Amino acid sequence: MNEADLERLFESVKNWGRWGPDDERGALNFITPQKREAAARLVRDGEAVSCSLEFPVVPGPDKPTPAQHHMVIAGDAPEGSGVPHLETALDFIGIACHGMATSHIDALCHVFVRGQMYNGFPAADVKSTGAARDEIVSRGVLLDIPRLRGVPWLEPGTSIEREELEAAERAQNVRVAEGDVLLVGTGRDARRKALGAWDPIGVGLAGLHPSCIPFLHERRIAALGCDGISDPLPSAAVPGWPIPVHQCCLVAMGVHLLDNLELARLAAACAVRTRWEFLFTVAPLRIERATGSPVNPVAVL
Repeated sequence: MNEADLERLFESVKNWGRWGPDDERGALNFITPQKREAAARLVRDGEAVSCSLEFPVVPGPDKPTPAQHHMVIAGDAPEGSGVPHLETALDFIGIACHGMATSHIDALCHVFVRGQMYNGFPAADVKSTGAARDEIVSRGVLLDIPRLRGVPWLEPGTSIEREELEAAERAQNVRVAEGDVLLVGTGRDARRKALGAWDPIGVGLAGLHPSCIPFLHERRIAALGCDGISDPLPSAAVPGWPIPVHQCCLVAMGVHLLDNLELARLAAACAVRTRWEFLFTVAPLRIERATGSPVNPVAVL
């Protein structure tokens, strides 16, 4: 797609004004109490599967700026709290949640297009607008693209076309519907396990081709998650559109993104059951003025 194609695509999938001029929740409005109730009924054996990577505290090719984790009080001096007779251990954690190493949710104020964020709010107005503070409880659907292709993983830079999302639905006997959290597996976890970590910027990541964006809009998904960042890397370098899935989802549609998930455990659990739908929960930290939050999403089967 060229620049004009992406401009038209962006305008065609806008949800601006759909829930009023002051709306900050975006596509999370698709999740109704009835949707949550129906999702809860999907739980059959009660297995809970975390979709989060381990917290990144050691530098590596995919985490050049890991989280800061320091002990404030440790077991070698447990009486240091200042409270008489209290023995304790305390630690400090600081993290820049965006990037390629931390499982996190992107708030709607994380990305701008032509100086605007979702619903037309100006970029200069970044505050609590669109911040990732709402809990997400809905039906989750995993589309396992390596399984569809019959490969252990997709190579970095691979683009997933819309037709593959639809083919995965048919192969897995599931259909993405309004209010769902759609998870797209690319096999990043399997590749990392087999070959080791790599630099996602320099080497790349598999992700969704812009042709998938109308599919996401038509199905009215509430959120989109991936074991990469949903956009393929390296970028196609279309002027003005370096990461079109981020730009169209966050800014045009108001669809929150879940980046760097760990989907191998969930894919295995779904394959055993031949069932790729489940209750899915995400609880961002309630941080005013945040552009995102680390998360530990959980699927309950």
